[in-house]
Amino acid sequence: MLIVNSPQVALSIEDPDVRRLVWRRFQQITAGEVYDYDRHGELIVVEPGDTVAALEEESGCPILSNYDGARFGDPDFWPSVEAIEDHAGCYEIVVILNDDGFGVALFIPKQLGIDPDLLAMCAKHSQPASAVG
Repeated sequence: MLIVNSPQVALSIEDPDVRRLVWRRFQQITAGEVYDYDRHGELIVVEPGDTVAALEEESGCPILSNYDGARFGDPDFWPSVEAIEDHAGCYEIVVILNDDGFGVALFIPKQLGIDPDLLAMCAKHSQPASAVG
């Protein structure tokens, strides 16, 4: 997985659609300030071969389960996230972790090598991305 903590990291993303989106989010979140994890949160780009367990550990967020213990595929499952947006080249998951607004943005490219359950969950629970955002 790619942890985006600088403009250079955002610009290193190979897929042009994903790179543009992550760059835009990085710029929106930092608003010209030097990146600070505690202030700006975390941006993570999933890479082929990444496991959901590793992604959940890094982000501190349940992704294929919810806080009630239901897992993706269970009839009671609903993602414990604020939003899942469907973009041209990826899905974007936003999770707010505390009342101060600290959060994590996960970018899941629509490509081979990405966990198929993660892609299926995103496809099932996402909304089309707004043209503005």
